[in-house]
Amino acid sequence: MNYPMGIKKYNNQIINYSHRGMNLEDDINQTNEYYRSKDIAYIYKKPTPIKVTKVDFRKDRTSTIKEAFYEEPSTTDYNGIYKGYYIDFEAKQTKNKTAFPLANIHKHQIKHLKNITRHGGIGFIVVRFDLLNETYLLKDDDLFSFIENNERKSIPIKYFHDKGYLIKEGYNPRLDYLKIVDEFLEVKNNGKN
Repeated sequence: MNYPMGIKKYNNQIINYSHRGMNLEDDINQTNEYYRSKDIAYIYKKPTPIKVTKVDFRKDRTSTIKEAFYEEPSTTDYNGIYKGYYIDFEAKQTKNKTAFPLANIHKHQIKHLKNITRHGGIGFIVVRFDLLNETYLLKDDDLFSFIENNERKSIPIKYFHDKGYLIKEGYNPRLDYLKIVDEFLEVKNNGKN
């Protein structure tokens, strides 16, 4: 039987699918909250731009959005500032054990990341392979290189092993991705000397 909010019931067992795929996002949100609380970085989840067209205003001064639509395609999931650098990245999860399907990242998001890099910002994607329980950071240049030099419709896990950075899970911060950003900031800054 199908219930509202993605809840399904099978053999008297309730399975809730409403928050499926949110684990990576929750981990990143927790990590960003830790960074802000320790004054390390200010990185936030970007809201999806919507235009509200119909609202139900009630007498008790509450209101409910009845109709809305996406104004434009969203760019990436997160942005902010760290050590004077603009940070912008997309977070994705996959159940695939062997590859990350490129259909999961849209052309306008890739274009956005290219623009960020062109203007001196730091862009990347964070990909979690759910069934392997592995999370990788892949720099935007390595993402662009793969797309431009391959006809595959997915990035093999081996590419993440070779070019990506495994993000180790911890307690606080949950996914310390800025530790990896520090590595390529050091390379970038040493290249300027």
